Amino acid sequence: MPDSAPTPAPAGLPRAALAPTALTPAALARAGGEITLERLTKRYADTSAVEDVSLTIRPGEFMTLLGPSGSGKTTTLNAIAGFVTPTSGRLLIDGVAVDNVPPHRRDIGMVFQHYALFPHMTVAENIAFPLKQRKVARGRRAELVGAALATVRLPGFERRYPHELSGGQQQRVAVARSIVYAPRVMLMDEPLGALDKKLRDWLQLEIKRIHDELGTTFVYVTHDQDEALVLSDRVAVFNHGRIQQVGTPGELYERPSTLFVAQFLGDSTVLRGQVNRNGSGGAGGGSDGGSTLGKCGRILRAPGSLDGAGPTDGAIVVRPERLAVHGNGGAPDGADWNTLPAVVEREIYLGSSRKLELRLPDGDPALVREQAGRLADVRPGDQVTLAWRVADSVLLTDDPDVEAALT
Repeated sequence: MPDSAPTPAPAGLPRAALAPTALTPAALARAGGEITLERLTKRYADTSAVEDVSLTIRPGEFMTLLGPSGSGKTTTLNAIAGFVTPTSGRLLIDGVAVDNVPPHRRDIGMVFQHYALFPHMTVAENIAFPLKQRKVARGRRAELVGAALATVRLPGFERRYPHELSGGQQQRVAVARSIVYAPRVMLMDEPLGALDKKLRDWLQLEIKRIHDELGTTFVYVTHDQDEALVLSDRVAVFNHGRIQQVGTPGELYERPSTLFVAQFLGDSTVLRGQVNRNGSGGAGGGSDGGSTLGKCGRILRAPGSLDGAGPTDGAIVVRPERLAVHGNGGAPDGADWNTLPAVVEREIYLGSSRKLELRLPDGDPALVREQAGRLADVRPGDQVTLAWRVADSVLLTDDPDVEAALT
C-alpha cells in the first residue's frame, strides 16, 4: 500500500503517523529467509508440546501458525527463535541447521504481545538498541531509525517515551525495533492480542503492508481465525502439538481436510451420519458418483468419498453463507440440491448481515448467514426448509474428539 494513499487511521491515532516522509523503508528491505522444520518435537516430562512437526516456510512468505491455547504454535515459534531447544528433529534457515545457534545469531526479529519496550529509553533509543548491539555507527543508526519509523508510520516520534504512547503506537515501535536491522525472518507472537478490535483490525492491514514492502519472511502466531485469514499467504493449523493442515486461507476455509480445521476456522454446520459411497456417477459428483449421508429421514449428497469400501461414520460440513432458508415452500429441488427441515431458534443482527440459528428434527444445530438485502422472510419459531448445493458439501471423517478440542 503506497504511503501516498495510506489506510485511514482509527479515531485517536495522530494524523502525523500517516504523513508522507522523505525517508524511505527501502533501506530496511531484504530478501526473506527459508525456514525448514524437520520432524520437530518438544517434550516436557511426559507431555508433548510439539510432536513430529514438519513444515517449510518459503522465502518472503507470510505464514501464520493458528490454533487454540496449548496447541503447540507458540512452542514452535520459540523453537524457531532459539528460545526453546527441541527434544528431537532439525531446524534450518536457508538450508543451514541452527539447532545449536543462539537466538541473537539467527538473524531473526521478534515482536511480542506486550511490546517489551525499555521504559527509560526514548522511541529512537528503543529502536536503535539492536543496532547499537551490532556496533552500527551512530550516523547510520539515526538513518535506519528514521526509515523504521517511516515504515511503521510514526515519523516525529523519536523523542517520546513509551508511557507517552498509546498501545497501538507502542506496538508499532516494537515492530520498528524488530525490522530496523533488516532481519531475514520476523517472528510475531500474538502481537495484537492486547489491543481493542478497531485498532487491531487497522494494524492487521499495517502489518500486511510492512510485510509486502520489506519482503521479509513473517511467521505469525495467533488463535484469532479472522486475523489469520486477513494476513496470511498460508496458514498452518495446530492441534494437540501437531499440524492438522497447511494451506492458503481459501483452501482451509473452502476445503478443510479435517473436522477440527472445519470447525476451528470459521463457523460451520456439521451434519453427522453414516456415509455410503455411490456406485456410479451422479449428483454426488466425482468419478465414483460421490457419497450419501442419511440425516433426519433425508438422503444428503456430497462430492468425493471417504477411505474404505463400506459404510463409515462421517460428516458433511457446510459453511453458513452457503446455506439458505425457505419458508412456505419455494425451496429448490433436484439432484443438485440438498434440503432438510428445520426450525428457526434465534436471529442475530450483525448490521451488514444476520445469523439464523436453527434446530434440525434430530436436535442438531445449523447456522445460516445472510447478507443484508437478501434476507429470507422468516423469524424465530418458523418452520423452514434448509437448502444448499451438493457442490458446497465438504465430506469429512467424523472425529469424536473434535468437540472437546474446541472447548
